Amino acid sequence: MQYISTRGGTLGQFSDVLLEGLAPNGGLAVPEHLPRLSTSELERLRPLSYPELATEIIGLFATDIPRDDLARLTAAAYGGGKFSADKIAPLSDLGDGMTLVGLSEGPTLAFKDMAMQFLGEALEYVLAKDDRVLNVLGATSGDTGSAAEHALRGRERVAVFMLSPQGRMSAFQRAQMYSLQDENVHNIAVEGVFDDCQNLVKRLNTDLDFKRAHSLGAVNSINFGRISAQIVYYVWAWLRATDSVDAAERSTFEVSFAVPSGNFGNILSGHYARSMGVPIRRLVLATNENNVLDEFFRTGHYRPRSSANTLATSSPSMDVSRASNLERFVFDLLGRDPERTAAAWHELEERDEIDLSAHLERFESEFGLVSGTSTHDDRLATIREVSAASGVTIDPHTADGAKVARAHVEDGIPMLVLETAKPQKFADLISEALGTTVQPDAETQSLLDAPQRVVEMPDDEHALRVYIEEHALQA
Repeated sequence: MQYISTRGGTLGQFSDVLLEGLAPNGGLAVPEHLPRLSTSELERLRPLSYPELATEIIGLFATDIPRDDLARLTAAAYGGGKFSADKIAPLSDLGDGMTLVGLSEGPTLAFKDMAMQFLGEALEYVLAKDDRVLNVLGATSGDTGSAAEHALRGRERVAVFMLSPQGRMSAFQRAQMYSLQDENVHNIAVEGVFDDCQNLVKRLNTDLDFKRAHSLGAVNSINFGRISAQIVYYVWAWLRATDSVDAAERSTFEVSFAVPSGNFGNILSGHYARSMGVPIRRLVLATNENNVLDEFFRTGHYRPRSSANTLATSSPSMDVSRASNLERFVFDLLGRDPERTAAAWHELEERDEIDLSAHLERFESEFGLVSGTSTHDDRLATIREVSAASGVTIDPHTADGAKVARAHVEDGIPMLVLETAKPQKFADLISEALGTTVQPDAETQSLLDAPQRVVEMPDDEHALRVYIEEHALQA
C-alpha cells in the first residue's frame, strides 16, 4: 500500500506517513487506493476479538509492517487492562431507536484512546526499527492532547509538544494533561482558540527545514495512522449490531452512524469504512454552535470562521472552525484529483471560502452524509431525555450527536451514536442538565488536585520555535 498527498506526489508506505504528518506540499496523506471488504470477508471477521480485528483492518493499510509484528502492536494497544470494558467498544440501548457505541473505556475516558493507544505502540516500533527520534507537535481542543500524552508518556524516542487553548477546556481535561510530570511531555497553553493552536502546528510543519532539523511529527487526526485505527471500530460496531440478524440478510443489512464532529477525522474514518464496503446507510455529522461543517454539508459552501468568531461552548472539544480532515473528503469528492484539490485550498486561502455547491446533491446520495447543529439547550435536554429513557448518562459532545441523530432515525435501520467521552469529564454540565450535583469520586478528585505542569505562551510562532529548539529530542 502506497500513500499519496491530496495535493499531489507520492509519500511512501504506512511507516513513512506515520512519522511525517503533513505532506511537504501541505496536503494530507491518503492511500493510493482504498481496500475493499467483501461480504465474505466481513463474515470472516465476525468472530475476532477487538485486537484481532484491528490487526486485520489496520493490516490492509500497514502492509509494510509484518503481520506478526502488527498483531503484537494491537495486542499491546488494546490488551493489558488499558480498556475497562470486556468488549472494549460495547453497544448499549439509548432509546428512541438509538444505540450507544461505547468508545470511552480507555485510560483517558475519551474515544481518542481507541486510535492513540495503537499509534503510541506503532510509533515506538517504527522509531526503534529505524533508530530515530520524533518530536510530536500537536494541537488539541480537549481530548486528543490527553490521549496522545497518555499513549506516549515515558517513551524514550518520543517527545510531545501539545498546544491547547487557554481557558477553553474543562477542568478535568486540563488536569488529565497538565498533571503529567513526564519529562518527554510538554504542555503549552496558547492565548487564543483551538484554530490558533492548529495554525501554529501547520506553519511549523510546512517549514521543511525546521521540521527536518527537529524531527517534527504529528499525532492529531491528520496522522493517517489514527484514521486507520478509527476505521476498526466502525467495522466492529457494524458486526456487533448485526450479530443477531439472520445470516441470509447480514450482507445487505445497513446501519447509520451519528458522529459528533470537530476536526472531521472521526467521521472521515466512517466515510472510508463505507467506501470499503461496510453497509452504512448514513453518516450523520453533528456540530455544536461552531457549525461550519453543518453549513458546508447543507449548502456546499465551506467558510471557516476567524478565531475571534469561534465560540466557546459547553461541548468544547468541538469548538473547531477549520476542519483539517475535510481536505481528505474533498479529495474524494473531486475524483481524487490532486490538482483540483490543491486549487480548492488555494481558493480557501484567497477568499476564505470554498464553493462546492455544484456537488451538493452528491453529499447524501453518493456519500451518505447528512448533518445538523446542536446548541447548549439541546445538549441539556438530550442528556436529560436519554437519562430518563435509558438510565445512561452521556457527555455533552455525545449529546450533540444524539440530538442530531434523532432527525435521521429510520425504521429497521439501527442508529449507532459514537460516544465521545465519559460524562465525568464534564461534571458541571451534567449537574446542570440533571439538576443534581455530581460529586467527583476519589480518583477524579485526586486528579483535579494534582500539581499541574504547563507553559503559557502567546499566539506567537517565534516563541514556539524557540521553545521547541530548546526542548526537542535530538537524533
